Amino acid sequence: MNSAYHMPVMLDECLEALAIKPAGIYVDVTFGGGGHSGALLKRLSGSGRLYAFDQDPDAAENVPDDNRLVFIPHNFRFMKNHLRLHGVTAVDGILADLGVSSHQFDDAKRGFSTRFDALLDMRMDQAGDLNARDVLNAYSEAELHRIFGMYGEIQNARSLAKTIVTARIEQPIQTVETLKSMIKKLVPRGKEHKYHAQVFQALRIEVNKELEALQDFLVQSAAVLKPGGRLVVMSYHSLEDRMVKNFMAKGKFKGEVERDFYGNELKPFAVISRKAVTASPEEIARNSRARSAKLRIAEKL
Repeated sequence: MNSAYHMPVMLDECLEALAIKPAGIYVDVTFGGGGHSGALLKRLSGSGRLYAFDQDPDAAENVPDDNRLVFIPHNFRFMKNHLRLHGVTAVDGILADLGVSSHQFDDAKRGFSTRFDALLDMRMDQAGDLNARDVLNAYSEAELHRIFGMYGEIQNARSLAKTIVTARIEQPIQTVETLKSMIKKLVPRGKEHKYHAQVFQALRIEVNKELEALQDFLVQSAAVLKPGGRLVVMSYHSLEDRMVKNFMAKGKFKGEVERDFYGNELKPFAVISRKAVTASPEEIARNSRARSAKLRIAEKL
């Protein structure tokens, strides 16, 4: 585990939620610094197996030398196919920590953070085609309005989109500071940090197609888990949490749960946690990034 890379959030709660069987097969779809994976491996016997996914090449440097762990350097939206390539069709538990790792925020050149002046990038997979500069300089006003309103939940998203489209005629938007100076007049006084965070969240979600990836992953998790297997997902903003909550409760992302001819509910999961599990005050004091984390747990029917 590389705690300098990323301090795992709600580590004990995640392990408890997985109800780990020592000889079981588990998947950590967001390996990062390996904190959750490392702790999970300690609870597995010699015949247990862990498959870890991470599309960020930097994460591969944290992989321990352990023959029970298979590291898969790909986006978790392709989980089912990659597990099948390794001969795995059913697993006992799946863990997803949907947060951006501390390493990604703290590495200025990645362009994830509002704290540093750097090129606007925000790609989780550094081989990806789309970056934040492309979005800001090439998207139409309507497209920018949509992503800032939907993904950033920004009140003045329409004005923000118009300002960016007007400003980029004079100068392409390449860096964090250029963007901040262009939108300065729209930022509510005293709420600069929150507003910039919302703008960056919207851009990051669009660049990495995060919500589409999450939707694909959740659908596949229902297919891959054994009956009684656990799905444990930690999210950090309301858009993700809503998707996870709906899918765990209803087996779909919108509308009511479907029923068969006899009125029985047709859904893949039983919800274990009615309310989301949140971090303790002690953990939040140690790691401020745990403040917004919501952990949800479901069991495959």
